[in-house]
Amino acid sequence: MKTSNALLFGLSSLLLGAVSLSNAATTVRVGLSQPTYSFIPFDVGLKSGVCKSPDVEYQKTVFSGSAQLHQALTADSVDIGLGAGPEMGFLSKGAPEKAIAAMSDAPEDLALVVLKDSGINQIADLKGKRISMSTKGSLTEWAAGELMIQQGWGKDGMKMVPLGSFSAQTAALKTKQIDGMIVEAGTAGRLEEEGSGKTLLRFGKVVPKFHIHVIFATNKLISSNPEATKKFLKCWFDGLDYMKTHKTESVKIASDTLNMSVDLSAKLYDSLMPHFNYTGKFDAQALEVISQSLVDTGILQVKQNLNKYFTEEFLPKR
Repeated sequence: MKTSNALLFGLSSLLLGAVSLSNAATTVRVGLSQPTYSFIPFDVGLKSGVCKSPDVEYQKTVFSGSAQLHQALTADSVDIGLGAGPEMGFLSKGAPEKAIAAMSDAPEDLALVVLKDSGINQIADLKGKRISMSTKGSLTEWAAGELMIQQGWGKDGMKMVPLGSFSAQTAALKTKQIDGMIVEAGTAGRLEEEGSGKTLLRFGKVVPKFHIHVIFATNKLISSNPEATKKFLKCWFDGLDYMKTHKTESVKIASDTLNMSVDLSAKLYDSLMPHFNYTGKFDAQALEVISQSLVDTGILQVKQNLNKYFTEEFLPKR
């Protein structure tokens, strides 16, 4: 009888352990290619509580560029990546991922900044000037090329200088080694706030049809846990919806997360909120422009149909 009771107790413990394991929250590892205001709906969703779920937990890692992000996705170090639309080029090279949502469209968060006392006051003044970008073949170089073509200057209308990080570009600008730089809007705003810089233009008007930011997921996550993939996208769009109706709270969360003033956070909120993609759906014309940008930057030899590199099956109904 004692043996029978002991056996029953042991079986009960195993069953309880199995239930406990089955109820354990899934951890979804999320990577950001850089700390930028365009990715802040994820933080807002988490910190406001609208993303709270008993069966999913999120772990965030911030990288210093798109190459690092997609290396981590390929190495199975992260499951979800928040990056740029042209990073779909990595998928054409065999990265085991898919784009699962268009995050934001026209590149309004990409800015060309000059020193306030530079004497450069209009776009025409940029001709022949030294302008920094992150790296050769980058989105910033391509955007500069589009500006030069539209101005009728040809591809050499500005002298493009690859300088890497935003901090390196800022240092070069302040020491007048360059005349301007192409950076994300938060960096531009900080220079304006301290009184040393001014934003000459935002690239939203230069490239109106685009997907500046896209959400990626590994093929492994998509196949092994489609429910977690869906729940992440629900989290993203719930965070975005919360931002629309809770400006004060969202501005404060962004200010704390990105270590910027509340005033700058509010300005970025006003300028960038209209450019988020509120459905997550991909636009055929935007994808055509991205495909051409991949050819222009040498990532692809010929234009490709990018349809096979994205899916909309996990988007929440809106």
